[in-house]
Amino acid sequence: MNSDKIALVETSFAQVAPIKDMAAELFYSRLFTIAPEVEPMFKGDMKAQGAKLMATLAVAVNGLRDLDALIPVIQDLAARHVTYGVTPKHYEPVGEALLWTLKQGLGDGYTPEVEAAWIEAYTILSETMVASAYPKAAPAADVAAE
Repeated sequence: MNSDKIALVETSFAQVAPIKDMAAELFYSRLFTIAPEVEPMFKGDMKAQGAKLMATLAVAVNGLRDLDALIPVIQDLAARHVTYGVTPKHYEPVGEALLWTLKQGLGDGYTPEVEAAWIEAYTILSETMVASAYPKAAPAADVAAE
């Protein structure tokens, strides 16, 4: 990713961070609507899960400028997700739910440029996770905007 796209991701995430609890609720509601098969994987407190989601996104966003340092963190995250039952096919609806949530949270600030930057960031991260956790699997599908 170039620095302009990273800046778009950073700036847009900073705009969503103040509504992080609502953003997490929107994300999981959308995810469970488009991929109901994943809902049983979430057995704990969803408010706590939402906080973990937003913290993880913050780590990923803040690490985009140093992918060499971020990749081991993402690989560890991928390994943990395997133990929860996540498969490569789950990465596509997660990306779709993320983009949808950003669109809701940013409103008019969700421009085509912001969307493209997020798609690129998510594609890099999800393909890294899939390649690490499922070495024989195909790369995660590109995330398409709705």
